[in-house]
Amino acid sequence: MVYGVRFDWAAVVAFCGIVRVMHQELRLHGHIDDNIEYYVTVAAHNAEGCHFYERDEDVLRIFSPGNEVRLDRTGLSHWGNGGTFCEYMYGIDRPLPDLLKGEVKNRLVMYGARYRDNGDLVFSDDTAGRVPYDTIFEDGHAISNCFFFVTGSIYGALKTQQEGLLCLLGKVLKRTPHVAFADDAKLVDELFGLLGHKSHFYLIRLMNKKHLAYAELFRSLYFNYRSIPDDEFENLTVLAQRLGINVRQQKRIRIAVMYAHRDNRMVVDEYRDILVGCHLRGTISRQENARLTRLKTLATRNKIPPALFEPLDDNLKYDKLVDQEQDYIAETREILSGLLLNRLRLDQAITREDMVRLLEAKRLAMNNRDYMFDQIMLETSKACDEMVFAGADVASVEKLSSIIDYFEHYERSVTEINNLAFMVGVRIEESVLRALQRSYKAVDRLEEGLFDRLLFEDLINNRFLGFYGRRKVNVLREALRNGWSVSDMLIKLRAISSAEETYDRLLDLVKEQLRLKYSRAVSWEDRVALQKEVSDILARQDGDKPFPEQIFHDVMINVEKEFFYLQQLLPQIISEQDIALREDFLVNSGLDRFYVEELENNYLLRHGLDEQVLAPVRKGIDGHEL
Repeated sequence: MVYGVRFDWAAVVAFCGIVRVMHQELRLHGHIDDNIEYYVTVAAHNAEGCHFYERDEDVLRIFSPGNEVRLDRTGLSHWGNGGTFCEYMYGIDRPLPDLLKGEVKNRLVMYGARYRDNGDLVFSDDTAGRVPYDTIFEDGHAISNCFFFVTGSIYGALKTQQEGLLCLLGKVLKRTPHVAFADDAKLVDELFGLLGHKSHFYLIRLMNKKHLAYAELFRSLYFNYRSIPDDEFENLTVLAQRLGINVRQQKRIRIAVMYAHRDNRMVVDEYRDILVGCHLRGTISRQENARLTRLKTLATRNKIPPALFEPLDDNLKYDKLVDQEQDYIAETREILSGLLLNRLRLDQAITREDMVRLLEAKRLAMNNRDYMFDQIMLETSKACDEMVFAGADVASVEKLSSIIDYFEHYERSVTEINNLAFMVGVRIEESVLRALQRSYKAVDRLEEGLFDRLLFEDLINNRFLGFYGRRKVNVLREALRNGWSVSDMLIKLRAISSAEETYDRLLDLVKEQLRLKYSRAVSWEDRVALQKEVSDILARQDGDKPFPEQIFHDVMINVEKEFFYLQQLLPQIISEQDIALREDFLVNSGLDRFYVEELENNYLLRHGLDEQVLAPVRKGIDGHEL
């Protein structure tokens, strides 16, 4: 076990004419092994006289009168008062009260505290315990977790001390952003200021070095590529295997890093804010539902994983989606109840027409984000299992399995087609296209044209479907209708996807060159020079591949539209809250709506404007856009 000591003496400062002696800090830093690193900070008014640690073979003791934390090779043991806290890692199951409070950032667990069934928090004197390191980083933050205890100003039985500490420090510990900082100086300063002048505050921060290395590599790759190339992701996988990081922790770390990306966080936080408001109000409007659906579509386009939304949906949305049971839900109940009631005549229990109606209901439920449909399916499945257990014919389960198979065809197709439509640079795989062909044939056996009606009609009318996404959807639609071979589909779709990636790449290069070299409107001569500059860059990167003249032309036209919007129209739209002017530009410019929203968000950030200044303008069309 390696360790070292660093002493930080706080200065004497004057405030409002009064000279006040600040606290002093002693810090101890070391390593348990190749995986666990620790930082110990002790704060007091006279910390230089404090003897707070002892090393005995493979055990490090951090102690004060009545309190002790022991760090050994396998875990942490604790006695006395205090608790543990960490930054909420996105994806951790948060208690609902914390989720409803946007200002709550951190998880706090006090030793010996528990909640009764009625929600009351009670304390006991039984505060001792031991936690393996694996459990610390599984239950809390995957990278960094803190433990603390206090002496000097907290007295009485342990449960009294714990209640007092929670009253003194709890609100700040749940809300302070300093928990996320690598340097604990500001955190200790903030917390020590809440304690009495006789107090000694002890903080132990444990870091998982292997998880940190994995997170840093993934952050570098994700922030650079967004869609990580296969060879780079293979390097990430190799690192995880070499470090012995389990699959669950890899997923948690990746989700947390993806949430930390500014563009992702803005979308997910808006989604959360809408759900929180709906939960507190106890209902959700159709306009809010449309906004949530739009945000999910935006997430698909920006390669934001669905896993970022699942914790929010699970905690806030499952029973708050609709004001009353919709007609399609009532119809679903009716059809599935027939499956149970007619179990002696299963061939008549669910007809082909019933299956079509169920798929239509499934489509409406997914569009409305109505989880009641899935709840009904779970209830029906459970009822079938109970019937079979009681001696009924297993054919009821087989019939239900057939229904679920159709739903799986539909859900998989929705996911893959939406990825194709909204995700830039999506990897188009032969296996995916074959699966879509199978699903198309299976669904259309129920009713000719059903797959097209369920999967394409709403999508084609979606205003947020971009230029290249629309081309891919139209090609896929034609290919499935006319029975193209998979190889022909691959050639056509990959060509469009390649053009889409080239467009995005040229757009980035053009805008970067304009930013660096051109401070005025671009003349024809400038455009020729700019094309030469961009062509030279591509030649250095790609060799002798021909320059995409037409795509460059499209990029230049759209950049001019973008500049016109940002410099002339958007300021007017904001000042006058002109819904019609914005909508007219969106319809006639041909620019993707998602891209325009990104431009607007960046404009607001650059000018220090609140996002809410555009909310009324955007809501003007959101209520009926999807």
